[in-house]
Amino acid sequence: MEETLLSTKMEDIDLLNKLEKISSLIPNRVLKVEGLILKENHKEHLEIIIFKGFSSSTTHPIEIDLEKKVIEFRYVLTNFKLFKAPFKETKNNFIRENQNSVFFLNKKNWI
Repeated sequence: MEETLLSTKMEDIDLLNKLEKISSLIPNRVLKVEGLILKENHKEHLEIIIFKGFSSSTTHPIEIDLEKKVIEFRYVLTNFKLFKAPFKETKNNFIRENQNSVFFLNKKNWI
C-alpha cells in the first residue's frame, strides 16, 4: 500500500512538472489545479496556479527548489481549469475544465 501511495505522489509531482513545461510554451494561459491535502485526521482544499512555467499554491506553502517535492504533504489532484491570461475567474476568460489528470498534457487542449 505504501508503495502505491509513493507511486501516486511521484506521478502527481511529474504531472505538475510536465504541466509547467507546457505552460511555459503557452504564456497566455493559466491552469488552475484543485485537489486535497491528505492529513491524518482530515483533508484540506488545495489550489495551485500554473502560469508561464511556474507553479504557485494559493492555499499552502509550495517548494520552489526543483530537487524537492512541490508540496510537503500527501495530496490528490481532482480538477483542472484553464483560463486565458491575465487571470480572471470570469465567463469570458474561462476556456475549459477537466477532471482527467492527463487531459492537459496534450498541448492542443490548452488552445
